[in-house]
Amino acid sequence: MKRIIVVGAGLAGLTAAIKASDKAKVDLISPDYSERSQSVMAMGGINAALNTKGQNDSTDQHFADTMHGGCEINDSEAVSRLTGDAPEIVRWLSEIGTSFTRDSDGNIDLRYFGGQKKQRTAYAGARTGKQIVTALASQCRKREFEGTVERHVGWRFVSLMLTQNHECAGVVCVSENTGEVKSFVGDAVIMASGGLNSLFGKTVGSTQNDGYATAKLFTQGVQLSNLEMIQYHPTTIQAPGKRMLITEAARGEGGKLYVMRDGEKWYFMKEWYPEMAELMPRDVVSRSIYKASDGGEKEVYLDITHLDDETIKVKLDEVYDVCTQYLNLNPIEEPIPIFPGVHYFMGGIKTDADHRTNIKGLYAAGECSCQYHGANRLGGNSLLGAIHGGWVAAENALLENPTGEIIQEDIVLPGKNDDRLADVMSRSMSIYRDEENLNKALDELMDMEETPIIILAKACIMSALERKESRGAHQRTDYPQSEVEFEKTSNAIYDGEINVFFE
Repeated sequence: MKRIIVVGAGLAGLTAAIKASDKAKVDLISPDYSERSQSVMAMGGINAALNTKGQNDSTDQHFADTMHGGCEINDSEAVSRLTGDAPEIVRWLSEIGTSFTRDSDGNIDLRYFGGQKKQRTAYAGARTGKQIVTALASQCRKREFEGTVERHVGWRFVSLMLTQNHECAGVVCVSENTGEVKSFVGDAVIMASGGLNSLFGKTVGSTQNDGYATAKLFTQGVQLSNLEMIQYHPTTIQAPGKRMLITEAARGEGGKLYVMRDGEKWYFMKEWYPEMAELMPRDVVSRSIYKASDGGEKEVYLDITHLDDETIKVKLDEVYDVCTQYLNLNPIEEPIPIFPGVHYFMGGIKTDADHRTNIKGLYAAGECSCQYHGANRLGGNSLLGAIHGGWVAAENALLENPTGEIIQEDIVLPGKNDDRLADVMSRSMSIYRDEENLNKALDELMDMEETPIIILAKACIMSALERKESRGAHQRTDYPQSEVEFEKTSNAIYDGEINVFFE
């Protein structure tokens, strides 16, 4: 019987394990339990053109919105499959126990989300990620009981195991509890290791998603793409040691952004974008907040005080809890002070529509992979992309059969990041970039020990330098326009030195 290795136990990893276990034995490896993964933090919802609101929605329109939101550098084949399969995925999630909020007719309720003119986002209050993880984890436990899935909690990825034919044959991991180093050999590996949070320090994401796995894979020859595309979520708050998300659902339900101007509330999004206002794509809203606040000099507020109490306490329950617990603020009565924060990495491991990487036998899904989102991810597409990616990767991984003997390499365990890294990246890869600051950051990174994370950070900055235009989440003050010649994916490959090219 085939054996599939899955690294990461969030939505992508759980889905991959469930689907692969139908025809194979699965090792599911993660540093912590699924219930503590970043997927649990997702509040807003999951997109699918269910068309239950009388708006003539369709999967074609979902496709068009996703491509437009990504500034047309998404993988169109992958996006077509993603949006086409979305209704089936949401119905499957409901069937396995996800407690989606229902409308008065008993249908899965749908809300508006940024970058979309239709009500297309299914949700479970403001705890959608938590509800879906609960349902998937329950399905995974059934497979554990049946003996087709074996969980390995408390293990962290160290490196790929490659054969003489440069094919993937497994992974090496280290126990966080004992320090034991162990090899997991399989017919294919699916990486579902999340984003690159440790590059920036204080993000809204989990500290478990430190980006080391992607960095190590890069040094082992795995191709990465669109590393310059980093999403700043428009509405985050400062909490002890990190930033916390105020879900886009707050704006989807009618929340408004304002700053004080001449003693009055100025609802700048309504003035600048009268049709979509606060529901413009995230990159547009974040830039607008930055501009309206004079680069952060003025306080920006998200106002939901005009919404009824039930909407806030039921549909936006997580927003209410976060504000009362971390800000000592009642959002029913007071506006919420917000500012954009690093939220999601559109770039990552380059995969095709089947979630294959450039190394045979290696797949990637979820935030660590790159194909669906282009230059900007639409809210509600991350959960969809993670689940769809895990599903597709599992189906294709079952077809693999590695050849050649495994090469024995020296094992180097991940170390602590340089304390200067987060500051360098935050300054140079902010909402707005320019050549001078990017080059300065690159020089500073040259002074740091060349670990996989530092090599990855250099690749991010070099990708930003080479994309001499502004597109989506990548905004250059020295190249403020989008250029047709850059309507392409940036790619980075490492063979002792970093090479960046476009295709």
